[in-house]
Amino acid sequence: MAGSGDNLSGRRVISQINVTPLVDVMLVLLIIFMVTAPMMKEGINVNLPRVNASGLALSEEPLVVTVDTNGKLFIMDAPVEFDEMRGKLKAIVLHRKDKSVLLKADEMVPYGAVAGAMGEIRKAGIAKIGMLTEPVGKKK
Repeated sequence: MAGSGDNLSGRRVISQINVTPLVDVMLVLLIIFMVTAPMMKEGINVNLPRVNASGLALSEEPLVVTVDTNGKLFIMDAPVEFDEMRGKLKAIVLHRKDKSVLLKADEMVPYGAVAGAMGEIRKAGIAKIGMLTEPVGKKK
């Protein structure tokens, strides 16, 4: 029974946690998030009309209503039905300092769909409506 009092024949049990694998996994996750984060802010894909105009200076993130190629409506990036848009806009604008809306519509959307969206925005009590466009020289 030689060595029965020892821990496993002279070897000591290490009671420390090895954090090297954890650090490796965290570094890999950090790299993945750093690469994918810029791709996350895409929004709704629309082809904006091109005009020769200057941009606006805004104090807070603008409230954007989008009409996509299929005529679907979005408030920011959230899809919304036409009949629900007025109520949702009223609720959102109540808590905002800037009481304006930027309308972003695909250049191929019929004018009636854009005019209908503008009418609902006006009926929600929002008087200031801006139209988002692309600069003339910018490539798609």
